[in-house]
Amino acid sequence: MLGVRLFRTLAFRIVLAYLALFAISAAALVAFTYWNTKRALNAETDQTIQAEIAGLSEQYQRQGLGGLTDVVTTRSIHAGQSLYLLVGPLARPLAGNLDAWPTVKRLGQRFVEFDYDRRVGGAIERHTARGRVFSLVGGFRLLVARDMHERSVTDRMFTTTLPWSVALMLTLGLVGGALMSRNLLRRLDSINSTSREIMVGDLSRRLPLSRAGDEIDTLAHNLNRMLDRIERLMKGMRDVTDSVAHDLRSPLNRLRNRLEGTLKRLASDAPEAEEMDSAIAEIDRLIGTFNSLLLIAEAEAGLERSAMSRIDLSALARDVCDLYAPVAEERELVLDTAADAEVEIDGNWNLLSQALANLVDNAIKYTPAGGRVRISAEHTAEGAVLSVADTGAGIPEEDRSRVIERFVRLEASRNSPGSGLGLSLVAAVARLHEARLELEDNHPGLKASIVFEGANQSR
Repeated sequence: MLGVRLFRTLAFRIVLAYLALFAISAAALVAFTYWNTKRALNAETDQTIQAEIAGLSEQYQRQGLGGLTDVVTTRSIHAGQSLYLLVGPLARPLAGNLDAWPTVKRLGQRFVEFDYDRRVGGAIERHTARGRVFSLVGGFRLLVARDMHERSVTDRMFTTTLPWSVALMLTLGLVGGALMSRNLLRRLDSINSTSREIMVGDLSRRLPLSRAGDEIDTLAHNLNRMLDRIERLMKGMRDVTDSVAHDLRSPLNRLRNRLEGTLKRLASDAPEAEEMDSAIAEIDRLIGTFNSLLLIAEAEAGLERSAMSRIDLSALARDVCDLYAPVAEERELVLDTAADAEVEIDGNWNLLSQALANLVDNAIKYTPAGGRVRISAEHTAEGAVLSVADTGAGIPEEDRSRVIERFVRLEASRNSPGSGLGLSLVAAVARLHEARLELEDNHPGLKASIVFEGANQSR
């Protein structure tokens, strides 16, 4: 698994790209150098052969066949890498240091190449030579060549060494890239781990710094400064929330209590009583909206993260089902649960209870009499899933992403009581738990699910 992650890192891909570019460039440069050097050496060999031929031609013109034979014989004694052979019309050797006329292979129009046996240190070796053939008067032929064995050995060494050198270079580059990527991956894993803790609400965490002082440390330092700023802002928001809760919610509750006290002193048929009831209902809706906004703000800010513990979603589903059973019975609905045993996650019981209650309340509200509402808690391949399915009107697919926004109410629910904050709160609670809210068709009706992915179950 680590190897796969190494191959996917940006550092490894950069190293691999530069390594491939370097290997191709180096191979091309060496190949060009080899080709150019070989061409120059062949040209030098050809010039040497041409010079030999020019000298022998001059001797042949001045002294005839006999003089040429003497010169070839003399040169053959101390020939070094030079090869000579003068033969008669029947290919019988007359002079030179070759035993017999070889089988030649033409290289273009002027030069030939052939293999021959050469005695080296008492042993016979097969060598390659390059030269020219000349036909003389009377069917005589002259072969002038240079031994190319050392050049051939060098060529073989080069062609054998180059692939191994490239392979070694690639191997060392890959190992170096893997080591660099592993070090970078270790640092990124540390940063990602800290980032996940910050995202779920622990704003006191900071990205780790190393002693390298490189670009990653600079980025981490800047992000830590940003987190300091965010933490101060969140603390300010928490203080404002506490102040609002104290300065507004308490007066609203006192106002409601006074209105209730006044209503009790009025006669039941007094004209003011109906107005008092309407005012109390409006205050209740205002307090409900206010409480929902506070819960959403706290959930999105991660302020309830510290209250998380191991909870059983199955028990939560049964509790909410018992709570809403009288309401469902009053509306002539079937409300039941389908829960696996011990569907456990790390979560905030109060927030999840409120979120599930919102889903059940919506399902009951929009399901006609005779319908069914089912609360489920189950294990799936994705993780733990807490869902509420109804047989009501449902939500059109094009509106499902919009209904989780604050204060959004569809046309079908305009005449029903509510603030348009129920699904917004559910979505905020899901995000706090690193889960997601999914809305899908129940055929008929709506199925709303909070999906806690596998990582959430294993903590």
